[in-house]
Amino acid sequence: MTKNTSGRGQRDLTVKVKTARGRTLSSTRWLQRQLNDPYVQRAKREGYRGRAAFKIMEIDDKYRFLVPGARVVDLGCAPGGWCQVAVPRINALGEKSGKARGRIIGIDLQDVEQIPGAELHKLDFLEDGADETMREWLNGPADVVMSDMAASSSGHKQTDHLRIIALCEAAAYFAFDVLDEGGTFVAKVLAGGAEGDLQKLLKQKFTKVANFKPPSSRADSSEKFVIATGFRG
Repeated sequence: MTKNTSGRGQRDLTVKVKTARGRTLSSTRWLQRQLNDPYVQRAKREGYRGRAAFKIMEIDDKYRFLVPGARVVDLGCAPGGWCQVAVPRINALGEKSGKARGRIIGIDLQDVEQIPGAELHKLDFLEDGADETMREWLNGPADVVMSDMAASSSGHKQTDHLRIIALCEAAAYFAFDVLDEGGTFVAKVLAGGAEGDLQKLLKQKFTKVANFKPPSSRADSSEKFVIATGFRG
């Protein structure tokens, strides 16, 4: 909360949203949170398609997998913020002289507005043959598979936790099929107790598995990200 302490009394500068007809209390709270979220405001200023862009920035700043020349797959890429961040870091546009030029392919169930340097496609990664299609598009295996996907909320915390863990496991199996040896898998999960099997699975397939909650992730959110590096192939 930002306040003016100039001596003329304190004035609450938090944007408040009135409940309008047809808008639920929960949606009103969500809108108020969005309007007052510094990362939402920063995303608008810097031209990113959502606040999630800062999450992948902070994850990559710590683990350094979006490097020039990397071949990257972004699962559930809409609205495209992660792709926007990846393009310059992997040198997808070839703007870094003397550095290898990378590629990023984003897929989603819906059409996504194109981003210079990224290749965006409408594709369900759960479909039979989706992994083969991806390898054909990349002309080989990927170096990174990343996912910020979340299952639709049911309003029941434990159910939502189980759904996102199942989605993350499906993304992991897709990664096993398309990653090159030494590759990296990054995915969002929700803390809640059911992620033990996922962690065990990833530890069998990768040399190192870490969990990280980026600073841009909302403090009241149970989300975290699993970063698995050194795919055993």
